[in-house]
Amino acid sequence: MLQEWRRRGRRGASLGVFTVALWLCAGGLCTPPPAAQAATEGCGGRLARTVAFETGEVRVYKSRKQACAMTVARVSGERRRMAVSIQPRGGAPVREAGRFTRYAGPVTVGAINRCVYVKGSVGAGSVDSGWILC
Repeated sequence: MLQEWRRRGRRGASLGVFTVALWLCAGGLCTPPPAAQAATEGCGGRLARTVAFETGEVRVYKSRKQACAMTVARVSGERRRMAVSIQPRGGAPVREAGRFTRYAGPVTVGAINRCVYVKGSVGAGSVDSGWILC
């Protein structure tokens, strides 16, 4: 009888530990921080356009409801000045700029049936797309 109670106690304790671990992961404590998520996920949707320039490229993604852009350096390595901007026609631009090693962005705007204007820069090189995805 005593051994049966010990087995139930161990089973209950392990079930309790499992439940706590599940709650921590569901609460977001086991997920990577937002910067790491952005680094691995990038933009959603399909790659709609790539605008290349001498030091990198701007990748534009389109889903049903939004457009997303990110500037990717041709050569990763040391931190340097990078920027990306996307503007839906009739709307305000969304920008990200700073010193990055690989890419700037992603930046996202709502763009249901709207053209977008994209700009990007890496170091001294830059590009702007004009109105695209019309």
